[in-house]
Amino acid sequence: MMRALWSAASGMRAQQTNVDSISNNLANVNTTGYKTEKPEFKSLLYQTLQTETTTANGAQKPISAQVGLGTRVASITSHFGQGPMLDVESFSAVAIEGNGLFGVSGVDDEVYYTRNGDFFWSQGINGLTLSTSEGYQVLDTNGNEIILPDEVDASQVSISSDGAIGYTNPEREYVPLNQSIGLWQFNNDAGLQKISGTYYTETDASGVPMNEATTAGLVRSAIRQGYLEGSNVQVADEMVNMIVAQRAYELNSRAITTSDTMLEQANNLKR
Repeated sequence: MMRALWSAASGMRAQQTNVDSISNNLANVNTTGYKTEKPEFKSLLYQTLQTETTTANGAQKPISAQVGLGTRVASITSHFGQGPMLDVESFSAVAIEGNGLFGVSGVDDEVYYTRNGDFFWSQGINGLTLSTSEGYQVLDTNGNEIILPDEVDASQVSISSDGAIGYTNPEREYVPLNQSIGLWQFNNDAGLQKISGTYYTETDASGVPMNEATTAGLVRSAIRQGYLEGSNVQVADEMVNMIVAQRAYELNSRAITTSDTMLEQANNLKR
């Protein structure tokens, strides 16, 4: 019965984490580039109650008697499924169709990766640079910041489906900047480490970043100017998952109550 108390308590803690993750998904249903997260559970150690038979020779049983000691959260996995394309009134906003991620340079010169393409042209040292709302510099296919000449109107900039950037001059002629927005892929997206916002960093589990422009064999992603990728959270699915988690929490709570009643009855036997 004491084992049942601790096992049920571990189940309640695990389901609380499950509800926390579902709540975070629902809270970010309108966050650009957010990827839904799903907790994965694993069973705790098993305690062996009996391995030998009750016969005189004490032979080994073909199937031993073991009982589990509860559960715990093994991981919280991000699912990088494609989100919906949202039409926005911004010439610098871009969305990705495919498996690629944008690369941005943080204030610590570390490279972060994101699916959030809500970019802006901001004033930098060398002119207008393509940046995130946090001020991170968007990287091109060579890992350099994307710079717009001073005389170019940002509203005249166009971005092709392969990420190539150019602009239309006053003579209505297209002038390429000879720079393209960089996209990277990973062998294991779920292994990326989540940091603030919708940014990720590479880890040993994710593998090294593969540049779509230089790595052979990758399926190239497409870039859509004037669109943003919405969250891939499915509200109906999350609500169902929340109901399931709530019922599992209640069942574990009922198991604790039942174990407590059994202990009380055992204590009353001596009276």
